[in-house]
Amino acid sequence: KLLDEDSDDEHEQDVFECNMEGVPTDKSNLVIRALDLVRSKTGNEDKFFKANLIKQVPAQAGLGGGSGNAAAAMWGANELLGNPASLEELVEWSGDLGSDITFFLSEGTAYCTGRGEIMTPVDPLPDGTKVYIVKPDIGLSTPEVFRALKYDQLSTADPEELLDRFMKNGAVDAGADAYVNDLEQPAFDCLPQLGELKDELKGVEGFDHVMMSGSGTSIFCIGEPKDIDGFMKTFDERDGLNVFPRVLVLQIH
Repeated sequence: KLLDEDSDDEHEQDVFECNMEGVPTDKSNLVIRALDLVRSKTGNEDKFFKANLIKQVPAQAGLGGGSGNAAAAMWGANELLGNPASLEELVEWSGDLGSDITFFLSEGTAYCTGRGEIMTPVDPLPDGTKVYIVKPDIGLSTPEVFRALKYDQLSTADPEELLDRFMKNGAVDAGADAYVNDLEQPAFDCLPQLGELKDELKGVEGFDHVMMSGSGTSIFCIGEPKDIDGFMKTFDERDGLNVFPRVLVLQIH
């Protein structure tokens, strides 16, 4: 929730609250930085906001939770200011904050290149695909993962060829070799038990593909376990693990 605090003379800075313990609420948080960016770019230096972040995506999960929060803050601030910036401008400015924020200003499906900030919208993947996200409580910082990256082991697959396979065949039938994440190697080097968890999930009957998301530590599984109750008992009830069943939904704007 984002409110315009311009009418309250007591506020000469943004007020930011978050429900998740451990999330910083100072200027190091991407939400505050996003508000600062929109305020500066639109020339509204006298406008301040009150933001209440109800965070549901876990931190250090490789799911883009912080980036999505920042994109929502940029969008909301622009709305409250009367839309002085176009969507194209918000997309352009978002690259100043981070590589992933641009994607969250898309319509949900996009091909991102460069550092992730160059976005090309693409058609949505077929809806109804079932996905299970398995998230260990332990996290990994993105800088730590990149420091452990071995550049001589990067995939040589053509990203556009992989994209074409996903668009033509969907998430299930794109083929096992279509799923590439160069950050698995450094993440698993930093946290070997994460690689062991992936191997264990690959052995679950019913999953078509298993891959770490982003820089970790979440692992997503395409498909549905044949024995759902047994799967949930084995993984969701395990100390230090959480399981989130999800379904890909097609949204037309």
